[in-house]
Amino acid sequence: MTDPTTRPGVGKPRTGDTPTDQPAEGPAADGQAGQPGENPTGRPAESPAQRRERSIGRLGDRKRARLDELARATADPGGVSLYRDALRRLRRNPVAIVGAVIVGLFVLVALFAPLIAPHDPVQRFDELTRDLTVDSIPGATAGHPFGSDPLGRDFLSRMIHGSRQTLFVGVLATLIGLTLGVLLGAIAGAFGGWVDVVLMRLTDVMLALPSLLLAITLVAMASRSSQWTVIFAVAIVSVPIFARLLRGSMLAQRESDHVLAARALGVKERNIVLRHMLPNSLTAVIVQATLTFAVSILDAAALSFLGLGDPDINRAEWGLMLGVDGQRYFEVRPELAYYPALAIIVVALGFTLLGEAMREAIDPKNRR
Repeated sequence: MTDPTTRPGVGKPRTGDTPTDQPAEGPAADGQAGQPGENPTGRPAESPAQRRERSIGRLGDRKRARLDELARATADPGGVSLYRDALRRLRRNPVAIVGAVIVGLFVLVALFAPLIAPHDPVQRFDELTRDLTVDSIPGATAGHPFGSDPLGRDFLSRMIHGSRQTLFVGVLATLIGLTLGVLLGAIAGAFGGWVDVVLMRLTDVMLALPSLLLAITLVAMASRSSQWTVIFAVAIVSVPIFARLLRGSMLAQRESDHVLAARALGVKERNIVLRHMLPNSLTAVIVQATLTFAVSILDAAALSFLGLGDPDINRAEWGLMLGVDGQRYFEVRPELAYYPALAIIVVALGFTLLGEAMREAIDPKNRR
């Protein structure tokens, strides 16, 4: 039989014909398109399953591109740190706003007391002392909105200057207690072992006593009571609180991944403590300092109320005003006790609200 491929005219396209005009069929078409299993474009032919997978892949790529676009549109270009996120939560928290307003007003009044106070807090006025008797203390008059104290001095001016004294005692006592507590807590958390046991047993002994009773004992041990004895007594009371809190945070940091990685890389233990463990453990301590400030104000006022504070009657201090003047002349003019007591309560409440809001904003476990 004659081979079809050797016959004249067979396998040659006619003039004017193109491959698209007359599709080839049979084995000749396979030979014209290329190797078997390839489409006319030269690429391997796809099975239905492969075409389905390719279409699904394209759909997934479109979805991923859309998700990436949405993420870029809503993401913060600089990232959100812990403190930025906490500040954002504080701005949206009404409790934090109220506490911040109270604390801000208190600090402004204390800092600018000489400019805000209408009179000198130790000056005695003739118009007030003229009507001053054992059974009568002048109330609000022109130029003296809060009236007089038992010595004929402007009570409003003494209240304003008393905020400076309260702020000074509270800040200094909190800073001293924070410094000593951080030092003890860092040593106990970094070294562990018998050092940790000894320091923590000392803090347990201090925590076993009520804070006010311990402060009274420390002030009573001093040969002469003064403003500084009150400051140091209140500071010592807060030391075990900061020490235990920092020690617990540092113990949690000891087994964290970044500390273990630093040890594996051969970083010195001192650098690990100072650069890795301590900075990451101070956040809770700083928040606690805000709450301790309110306690320091209350303890300092209580010591002055009991007569264990500064004996100088010319010094304007809310606790001293509440104890010396308010208690003695309560039946004659109860406002002498109401105003200092209200100021102490409001300021302590402001620091407490701000501290609790900061704790909720920074620590996810305390968020409601």
